[in-house]
Amino acid sequence: MFKPLRVGKYEARYPLVQGGMGVRISAGRLAGHVAKCGGIGLVASPGIGVNSDEYRGQNYLQTNHLALKVELAKAYQIAPDGVIGVNIMVALADFEELVQAAVDGGAKVIVCGAGLPLTLPGLTAHAPDVALVPIVSSVRAAQLIAKKWDKAYHRLPDAVVVEDPDTAGGHLGEKLENIGTGEYDHYGTVRGVKEFFLSEFGVDVPVIAAGGVWDRADLLHAFEEGADGVQMASRFVPTEECDADEAFKEAYLKCRKEDIGLIMSPAGLPGRAIVSNRQELSRFDGSEKTVCSMGCLKKCSYKESKERFCIIKALDRAQRGDVATGLVFCGTNAWRAERIETVQEIFDELFAVQEEDVEVEAA
Repeated sequence: MFKPLRVGKYEARYPLVQGGMGVRISAGRLAGHVAKCGGIGLVASPGIGVNSDEYRGQNYLQTNHLALKVELAKAYQIAPDGVIGVNIMVALADFEELVQAAVDGGAKVIVCGAGLPLTLPGLTAHAPDVALVPIVSSVRAAQLIAKKWDKAYHRLPDAVVVEDPDTAGGHLGEKLENIGTGEYDHYGTVRGVKEFFLSEFGVDVPVIAAGGVWDRADLLHAFEEGADGVQMASRFVPTEECDADEAFKEAYLKCRKEDIGLIMSPAGLPGRAIVSNRQELSRFDGSEKTVCSMGCLKKCSYKESKERFCIIKALDRAQRGDVATGLVFCGTNAWRAERIETVQEIFDELFAVQEEDVEVEAA
C-alpha cells in the first residue's frame, strides 16, 4: 500500500531512509541491512575512520576516507542491489574529500546536513548518477540551495530531507533558542518545500520528513501530511544489526523521556542526546586533558579554546560502550525503545499489509 521512493535514478521498495548516525552507529552493517529490507541505507561519514581496522592513531582524515569506502563495501556485501548512500556533514573539515570517497566507494545517494551543501553538485559533476539530497529545516534553506544549484550547476536536488528540530536527534539545523517553542510547523515546512519546487521549477521533488517517526502511526501521519517518504534513525539503534556496542543500545532501552534533552556541540550547533550524563561528558575531556588530534570540524570550540568537549572522541567512547562519559545522540522518541529487535522486524511492522489496507484496496 506504500509507494516506492524514487531518488534520482534509484528506487527503494519502501519510502524509508535510515538516517545517518555517527560515530559508526550507522556503518556498513546497519546500512546494508536497511537496504536489504527495501529502504535506503546510509553510512554516516563523521568519524568513520575512528575505531576502524584502518586507524592507527594517526592520519585521521586519510583514514576516514579509506574507512568510508570499506563500510560501503560491507553494506554492498549485505545488499548487492540495494540503495546505499552516505550522510556527510557540511561542517566536517574533510567534507570535499569525503564526497569524493563516497563517489569512489559506489554510494548511490549522498545526503548532506549540518550546513548548506552549496558546492555539492560541483564536487560530484563527474558522477551525475549519484543522487544528491540536502537536509533542511526551512523553506528558505531549500530555496537557497536550489537556486544556487540551478544557477551554478544546472541541477536541482533529487530529494530534500526536511528535519524537525523539535524531535530529531543529533545535530540540529536550528538555533538553540528556537527549539521547543512550539512555533515550528514541521509538515507545513514539508508542504512548503514541495510547493516551492513545483511553482518555481515545475518539478515534483520528493520531500522526506525526518524527526519523530517511530512506528506505523507516525509513518501514516507523515504521508497524510504530504511527505513522500520518511527518515528514521533512532528506531534502528536498538537492533541486532546496529553497528554500536550493546551498551549503547541498552542506553536507549533504559532512558526515560526526561533523560533526553539538548546540548551545544563544539561544532556550534545544538544537538539532541541522552543528557543524564551531562556533567561526566563535559568533565571527561578536561580531566583527561584531551587534545584535539583530529581536526574533524571546520570550526570547533574545543579545538580553538577547549570549550565544551571533543565531540568525535565523546561519540567514539559511547559507540564503544562507554555511555557514562560518552555522547549518546538520540531523537525524542528514544525512550520508546523496549527491546532489541531486527531491522526486518521494523520493516514488517511499518509496511506489512493490514486488514484495513486490503479493505480500502477492494473498495
